Amino acid sequence: MERVPALDEPLKKSLGPATAKVMAEALDLHTVGDLLHHYPRRYAERGELTTLSDLPLDEHVTVVAQVADARVLTFNGSKGRGQRLEVTITDGSGRLQLVFFGKGVHKPHKDLLPGTRAMFSGKVSLFNRRLQLAHPAYELLRGDGDEAADSVGSWAGALIPIYPATTKLESWKISKAVDAVLPGAVDAVDPLPGALREGRGLVELPEALRLIHRPRTKADVATARDRLKWDEAFVLQVALARRRHADTQLPAVARRPVPGGILDAFDAKLPFTLTDGQKKVSKEIFDDLATEHPMHRLLQGEVGSGKTMVALRAMLAVVDSGGQAAMLAPTEVLAQQHHRSVTEMMGELAEGGMLGGAERATKVVLLTGSMGVPARRQALLDLVTGEAGLVIGTHALIEDKVQFHDLGLVVVDEQHRFGVEQRDALRGKGKQPPHLLVMTATPIPRTVAMTVFGDLETSVLDQLPAGRSPIASHVVPAADKPHFLARAWERVREEVGKGHQAYVVCPRIGDEEDQKKKAKASAEDEAEKRPPLAVLDIAEKLRTGPLAGLRVAVLHGRMHPDDKDDVMRRFAAGELDVLVATTVIEVGVNVPNATAMVIMDADRFGVSQLHQLRGRVGRGSAPGLCLLVSEMPEASPARQRLNAVAGTLDGFELSRIDLEQRREGDVLGQAQSGVRSSLRVLTVIDDEEVITAAREEATALVLADPDLTAHPGLRTALDALLSEEREEYLEKG
Repeated sequence: MERVPALDEPLKKSLGPATAKVMAEALDLHTVGDLLHHYPRRYAERGELTTLSDLPLDEHVTVVAQVADARVLTFNGSKGRGQRLEVTITDGSGRLQLVFFGKGVHKPHKDLLPGTRAMFSGKVSLFNRRLQLAHPAYELLRGDGDEAADSVGSWAGALIPIYPATTKLESWKISKAVDAVLPGAVDAVDPLPGALREGRGLVELPEALRLIHRPRTKADVATARDRLKWDEAFVLQVALARRRHADTQLPAVARRPVPGGILDAFDAKLPFTLTDGQKKVSKEIFDDLATEHPMHRLLQGEVGSGKTMVALRAMLAVVDSGGQAAMLAPTEVLAQQHHRSVTEMMGELAEGGMLGGAERATKVVLLTGSMGVPARRQALLDLVTGEAGLVIGTHALIEDKVQFHDLGLVVVDEQHRFGVEQRDALRGKGKQPPHLLVMTATPIPRTVAMTVFGDLETSVLDQLPAGRSPIASHVVPAADKPHFLARAWERVREEVGKGHQAYVVCPRIGDEEDQKKKAKASAEDEAEKRPPLAVLDIAEKLRTGPLAGLRVAVLHGRMHPDDKDDVMRRFAAGELDVLVATTVIEVGVNVPNATAMVIMDADRFGVSQLHQLRGRVGRGSAPGLCLLVSEMPEASPARQRLNAVAGTLDGFELSRIDLEQRREGDVLGQAQSGVRSSLRVLTVIDDEEVITAAREEATALVLADPDLTAHPGLRTALDALLSEEREEYLEKG
């Protein structure tokens, strides 16, 4: 029987079944290799106390600090008299309270005497507007008792590694488990080609693993991280380079615009000139479409930079060449909006085969899941016969029944909303692989584009069309200053008084479905946080309160599609003053007369999402106003995030902030594969040089040896990175 390589050994063999079970459930660690690649998050120096001043609320943390004060209080509870131990710990710059209740007070009261230094681990919560840890686990680091002395012995070395941990598995327990498996690191297969490693002055992998887990000095940590960053960047870039190489081997039909065709006719009737950015990006796309292997291009642009216009011109060029083009939108509201704006922009050019249609016209069909049977049947017929050159739709486009005459281009709008399988299914509908244009209005820093979308060429639209108005953004601290919220509603009335319209956005719908979900939420969550504000509740309060007399309507994802479309039409036509909605309006909704937006519980949304939402106002000639309402305390990270959004309209700057706060997530699977993050030491914001160099090295290596026959170690690392699901992600990307 073949010997299992040391790093593939299941953890239960080294650590025992009970510990292995907790490791698997809490941290998704299953093998010795998984544990060795679970690196310390930071290191505490013995005697150095960790900063307590910027602890993140609601996160599990490990801190090294000294007990300043400990006292037992007696209180009268529902079950009679009880005891509470309050311990204050300090690091010289800040203080934090620990609380223990009931029978759990005795041991910590004995252990945590003033002057004792220890590691504390728990979830940061807020009580009486002060941060605290309730019932934290702790490990003594200094003291007279045997236990404390043993503890110091077990942390031999100058630096104490602090591991990403959970409530069930504290950092020091993970550290002891690492000690048990670290000898196995000598068998780690090195993915970096020897010449590359030596040329860049990097240590071998077993040495890097030893240094990252048990460093003596900060220089050891730096040496290990430099090496491990290269592993992550290089293996990932090799995967993407192989994907790009495979794409260049695929056949595709070259699609070139025809002089005097529908594209020329469309350009001639445009009431404005394209921006320089739109012209440049269009040229890049047309050059790709003219080649005989499929285009794979990412078009990213600021909210309102005119991406839809660029995509439409590419689609018309494909129609000119005899093919069909499909645009996939993430929601019915957006698909209907795109269909409406495309047919309006094209005018008689969208009336192919109809009385009054232009000579070079085509048909533009809409296909969504909620269409009636006759309309759906006609749309399917128009696609299979080629009568319709353009189709705009939702996931309904992907169903087996949908057949195309000759699909030449697929445009995916807001690509992060789609699963891999969905994009792949649509691309599979062409006789040969169709060209692919992926659009996103979420600006992506260059290095993220090189990693997350590394198999796509990238075009950037960063110039707004003329006539766009500035948007003023302000944070409204509803808890600290309630009169600010009252003023926000006055501002909405003022805008409506000037003949404009407004959006009010809430995180939740507030219908029966919501109530069911709410009932499932744990009692603990309920105690910690009130549920997010809901569209139906807020709309009712506004109608009867601060916005009484205005025409207020609601829009959310669980309404019947016809009702949604009716509300959007009435709002666009100016028949409604205020639209209270969920994030269903986040992308693509275009009502130039809407000038104000109030986002309730703004701290419940991400930075990029807030930027997207804000982009719905200021789309006409009047200036826009965006008010971010939050009850979070001023010093909280959530408020800092909102201040960042209010402070800049630069989407690329905000995407950097967003990324720094959220971390990268799973760069390959993008949370679609259910696998934990493939990036552990590499950060796509800070490590631009490593990523760029790794991309160049990977491209050269794959060009010379596409199957990696001369690099078995790299092949092994690639197989480990590309679990089956991830391989599919890249195949379909």
